[in-house]
Order: sequence, then structure tokens, then C-alpha cells
Amino acid sequence: MIRKVLYFLILIAFGFFILSALSAYFPFGENVLTGVARYYTEKGVKDLGGINIVTSVVTIYRGFDTLGEVTVLFLSVTALAFTLVGLKVEKAKLPKPTLIMETGGRYLAPLIILFGAYVFLHGHLTPGGGFPGGVIIATSFLLLLVTQENYRFKKFHITTTEVLAGTLYVLVGLLGLYYVKSFLGNFLKTGKPGYLVSAGIIPIIYILIGFKVGSEMTSALNNLKEGGDEH
Repeated sequence: MIRKVLYFLILIAFGFFILSALSAYFPFGENVLTGVARYYTEKGVKDLGGINIVTSVVTIYRGFDTLGEVTVLFLSVTALAFTLVGLKVEKAKLPKPTLIMETGGRYLAPLIILFGAYVFLHGHLTPGGGFPGGVIIATSFLLLLVTQENYRFKKFHITTTEVLAGTLYVLVGLLGLYYVKSFLGNFLKTGKPGYLVSAGIIPIIYILIGFKVGSEMTSALNNLKEGGDEH
């Protein structure tokens, strides 16, 4: 009992120390943004037309980071596939899906895909974007793999979608380099902030990222389900 009380007091003291240190550098309620961060918040909407400043930073101002993240995800899925090649994985004997599971999965999957598309289509207006939208779409296929006993999807379609989305993404970046002398630079009109058709190339980028991330995550889930030689 004494030891627990001592741990609790140490935790409180540590939290007070952290709070005091942060309060000294970041006073509550004051605008302490400087340099690049201040420029993003003050000029982001005017420059790019996107209401979601985080989206503007991720897709345009720091577009190379996003390209790197997509590349890392692609390499991770590729490494997973190579790791499973040649492995003899014994499939777990899962219980047969019930009628409720099959029916629910069949009707919920399209709605989940629709929601994922909504998330990456509105990434420049609300929190969201290509990465969460793509993962949401992948969960719909995971639902089908779990609830539909004989469900299979063609890997050719997933691979084609992934390659096409990645190629178009790089192509959009090169068009920005050609027109505005900056890779992934915004070469389209920004439109009126707050509208769906606005923010220049940001919605296009997020659509491509959504398809690419969704296909990559779906491929990874399928590899884990099938395993090694079970293709």
C-alpha cells in the first residue's frame, strides 16, 4: 500500500514538473507560433484554398514527406509478401460465419467503402484524407474476408489499382514541377475555400493516396490471411 502511494506521489510530482515546463514555453491561450508554422496558419488558406491546414501542409508544403510515407507503406507490404513467400502457414480453423455475419458483412462493406471515399474526398475541408480513407476502405475488404466464407478478390485488380494510383501521384507531382517549378506544386486554381471543388490539386492527391493506401492495406490483409504457399 505504501509503495502504491509513493508511486502515485512521484507520478503527480512528475506531471507537475512537465506542466510547469510546458507552461513556461507555451503559455495557455497565447499565439506562440513562429516562422514556418505561423506562415502555414496565416497564409495556408489564401495560398491553397484548403480549409484544413494540416492537409495543405501534408500534401503541398511538405509533399515529399507524404511521398515518403506512401513509399514506406509500399515497401512494408512488399517486404511482408516476400517474407511469406515459401512459408507453409497452417490456416487457423475459423468458425463458419453465421447467416447474420454473412448478411451483415455483405451489406455493410459497400457502406464502409462509401464512407472511406467520403473521408478522402473531403480531406481538404474536414479532418481526414487519403491515409485514413484508404484504411477505412481496406477494413471493408477485411470484413468480407472474415464474414464471407468463400470470398476471394483478384490480386490483379488490387495490384493494378495500386500501381496506377502511385504512377498518377508521381505524374501530378511532375506536372507541378513543370508548371510552377515545384514538385507537387499547386498548378490548378484554388477555387473558393469551403467548397468541395476547391484547394487545387489537394483533392486529386488525396483521391490517389486513398486508392493507393486502400489497395496496399487490402493486399497486406489478404497476404496475412492466405499466407505463404496458400495462394
